[in-house]
Amino acid sequence: MTEQDLSARIAGEIRDAIVSGALIVDARLPSEAELAEQFGVSRPTVREALKRLAAQNLIRTRRGATGGAFVRRLSFEEAQDQQVTTATLLLSMNAVDFDTACEARFALERACTALAAARRTPGHLARMDRELARQGDPALSDEAFCASDVAFHRALVDSAANPVLSYQLAGAIEAIEPLMNMIIFTARDRARILDLHGAIAAALARRDAAAMDGALSTLERYTCELAATVMARRGAAPSAARGR
Repeated sequence: MTEQDLSARIAGEIRDAIVSGALIVDARLPSEAELAEQFGVSRPTVREALKRLAAQNLIRTRRGATGGAFVRRLSFEEAQDQQVTTATLLLSMNAVDFDTACEARFALERACTALAAARRTPGHLARMDRELARQGDPALSDEAFCASDVAFHRALVDSAANPVLSYQLAGAIEAIEPLMNMIIFTARDRARILDLHGAIAAALARRDAAAMDGALSTLERYTCELAATVMARRGAAPSAARGR
């Protein structure tokens, strides 16, 4: 077994101990020397394992006499970037067809509508209004329009005020949607998307979950139609991992 394999195995065992609760939040891990003896490896191998855990936001390190490696108190918000990265890699490396990705993204987003209608705040509505104003600017670049598109839907998801949902949907909104946008941006009608976004925001403002669901379903159909048009031009089957 290589040093890299050993460090991955050690990181995995420590991660499992954290997930199972055997190592609790803020608990101090054994020293590098103690871990090296425990696993029968060199200290550099242990050090590499700790780097892996730190990269996953599972531990934090502190210098000094009272320093060492400690189990990190992780929040859903802090974990979202990792969720987005993982979802992006999975979509990029696997041949997931566009319709499947689109179906998953909108099904997950529609799951938020009832909670969003009940819990949205003026702040959520203001975020969506800002993005609507940006999207209505004819001078806005395609890249900026795509970013605003993601921010708009992120505001909708966050208005459900459920951190678990926001974490789970981070991959759908911030990974799937940008990949979808890269395929359809040349064919889409910004005015139509703006109209649909406006309908979603208006429904949220009046707490009408059914109308939000209907507008999202219309947007889903339009998105799939755009993908079919683009792929027909290219003479290729639509895939969420293509188009870059």
